[in-house]
Amino acid sequence: MPVTGDQSLIKKINQSIVLEMIRNHCPISRAQIAELTGLTKGTVSTIVNDLMKDNLVYEIGPGRSSGGRRPVMLMFNKAAGYSIGVDLGVNYLLTVLTDLQGNIVLEQTSLYQDLSYDEILSLLKKDLRTVIDQAPSSTYGIIGIGIGIPGIVGNDGTVLFTPNLGWKDVDLKGVINNEFQVPVWIDNEANTGALGEKLYGAGREASDLVYVSVGIGIGTGIVLNGELYKGISGFSGEIGHTTIEVNGKKCRCGNKGCWELYASEHALLSQAKSLPMFRGGDNREIDLESLIRLADEGHTEVINLFNQIGEYLGIGIMNIALSFNPELVIIGNRLSKAQQWIVNPVKKVLSNRLMPYHREKLRVEFSNLGVYSSALGASSLAISNFFSDSKVTLE
Repeated sequence: MPVTGDQSLIKKINQSIVLEMIRNHCPISRAQIAELTGLTKGTVSTIVNDLMKDNLVYEIGPGRSSGGRRPVMLMFNKAAGYSIGVDLGVNYLLTVLTDLQGNIVLEQTSLYQDLSYDEILSLLKKDLRTVIDQAPSSTYGIIGIGIGIPGIVGNDGTVLFTPNLGWKDVDLKGVINNEFQVPVWIDNEANTGALGEKLYGAGREASDLVYVSVGIGIGTGIVLNGELYKGISGFSGEIGHTTIEVNGKKCRCGNKGCWELYASEHALLSQAKSLPMFRGGDNREIDLESLIRLADEGHTEVINLFNQIGEYLGIGIMNIALSFNPELVIIGNRLSKAQQWIVNPVKKVLSNRLMPYHREKLRVEFSNLGVYSSALGASSLAISNFFSDSKVTLE
């Protein structure tokens, strides 16, 4: 006896197949979709008609003929709705509005230092409202908000612990959902960064990659066999808090000698304070951008500091390579701006210390999305869930 709903499930699966084909290969004709998917031309035409009624697909006119009548070509309507992605850092907020293909339409950046949860929440709401108010009109409007957080996030979206922000058991998802009345998705910012790189960046062709988010702290997002790996409880990727100095500095996580204490932006800025040029009451601003400028100007002390940070970064990447044997490690977030000064020390460490078996096929690259990896990955959470919850399913 057939199970009730089988036909509905099959239709939904076929809709997903057709929409994904149009999304990834447009402009494309109905006949090409049928040929590539194995679905009948009648089934494809019915599904395309439904997608056009939903304003997710539209026709752009005839394409090139292969001998018969010129086919009508189809496009995915990436402007049918818009998604918001947020990279909530320790000292910055990056908020982007993207179309349904992940293209950035608007962005808003806010910088801050040592703000409380309430102050950051107020700023987050303000930036979200700014982006929402400027969003173009569309059929589906704002379809969701994704937020990447520098800490541990529960399966229900609760922010359990953020060492560098001092948050514990915060229901940010509920607060933002109540404020804006759209679906909200929250994950660790390194996980969203890995998603961003896999979907839109340097990791598009890689099945196994580790994204290393180097900001004030260090987080890692792991993609294995093309899927984000989160571990049995959803807490994988906290490699920034693995020990590289047994009797090292005390970390806010409670451990000692954590990798992020020696290879992060925070480590860079802390050690820069002891450089001769910043001693004796010099009011010169110390931030990543100013240090990069000084390195560009040839200041040896600053270049040596970047080299030291690069060496420690290489040590952690060596441990990642030994643990996961990935084909690709991507270095992203703010410290990727200093690629020129840290790339050679990283490669030198890997060349001198990593076993040749693990080094042979390993590629280490810097993010070509720059600071946008996490925000774009967060936006993709809202996009994929929008299609999962509606008539069609992208993934």
